[in-house]
Amino acid sequence: MLLEALGSAILGLALAWTAAHRLPHRLPVRRLVLSTGIAGALFGAFLTHTALGSVGFLPVMLGAVAVSAASVSLLLRPAGRLHRRSATV
Repeated sequence: MLLEALGSAILGLALAWTAAHRLPHRLPVRRLVLSTGIAGALFGAFLTHTALGSVGFLPVMLGAVAVSAASVSLLLRPAGRLHRRSATV
């Protein structure tokens, strides 16, 4: 289980670093992105391990990556400015 936690934290860090490197204009401060990726991966590994039991290393890592990616995606901002039309009658 320690290997699962360490592996998921490394995967979450790698995923968050890649997102922060490729999309710096759409994400907040890098420290927040990296910590969100790690926390999401650890929670995903815990959730998957709890739900599936000891099925193996790969399913737990897939669950960790999925939750980490979902957590980091919640930090994304829109690409451009939102153009709101004024409701003039």
